[in-house]
Amino acid sequence: MKNKLKSCAILATLGTITIHLINKTLIEMATKDSLLNSSEGNYYDWRFGKIYYRKQGNGKPLLLLHDLDAESSGVEWKKVAAILAEKYTVYTVDLLGCGRSEKPNITYTNFLYVQMLTDFIKHIIGEKADVVATGESAAIAVMACGNDENVIGKICMVNPLSLTELAKCPNKRTKTLKFLIEIPIIGTLLYNIIHSREAIDEKFVDKYLYDEDTIDYQMTKIYHESAHNENAHSKYLFASIKGGYTKTNIYHCIRKATNSICIISGQYDENSIEIAKQYQKHVPAIECMCIKDTKHLPQIEQPEGFTEQLDILFSAE
Repeated sequence: MKNKLKSCAILATLGTITIHLINKTLIEMATKDSLLNSSEGNYYDWRFGKIYYRKQGNGKPLLLLHDLDAESSGVEWKKVAAILAEKYTVYTVDLLGCGRSEKPNITYTNFLYVQMLTDFIKHIIGEKADVVATGESAAIAVMACGNDENVIGKICMVNPLSLTELAKCPNKRTKTLKFLIEIPIIGTLLYNIIHSREAIDEKFVDKYLYDEDTIDYQMTKIYHESAHNENAHSKYLFASIKGGYTKTNIYHCIRKATNSICIISGQYDENSIEIAKQYQKHVPAIECMCIKDTKHLPQIEQPEGFTEQLDILFSAE
């Protein structure tokens, strides 16, 4: 019996070491090219971790928030930031847990990001800013308005999550999933598999972009690196997302908001048109716009058309 236990312990140890080495190799391969250049930006020393941001142009402040995904970063806005910088002072940030920002081992919540956004605008921008936010990050901007009406002016939501999806709370299943992802070594392997280069390339084809010919595979490499730098600590954000902790019910907040709000939808983003109509049903003042032949990230696929739509909202008094 003792020999069997000893053999099991040895096998378990060898298995753990092997998985650790696999994780280390996968992370090193993903980050070896150092494509996430941080020399062009600065860091905001926030209380929960350093936040990377870049400032470009002159004019009215405009803050761009990338989608809330473990592989996402301010690179999402690279194509449109240069165009917008001709008219605005453009700020792009890497949200906590993403890209070049710090990735602490914490539970990430919508309110955490609301605090981050509010503090960033107050301490770095220094005045009320208009905000453009993709996907789940749009809810952060809306809740920040409810938290402090003096930080955000106009809001543009790009393919936001539905109000129904945002209202979902963590349950036993999602909490278990969060726990599994956060387990050292095994959870990291699971995370690395889900965020492999092939999986991210596939996500660009299936979710992010409509025209496969427009995919810049250098950008997919950057997304892959973003998911794995800092020893793949974006897995803690990923665990919180899968656990349902980053969602919050914005229904009452968006109904009470006095801000000018618009929604830009990608024509072929799943349910995006219906979601925009859902928002407009509850808040008729919301303007809805659609960019043809795009999916979830129209700012990457059609940057000129995207900035033209923004001008319609943000140039209006």
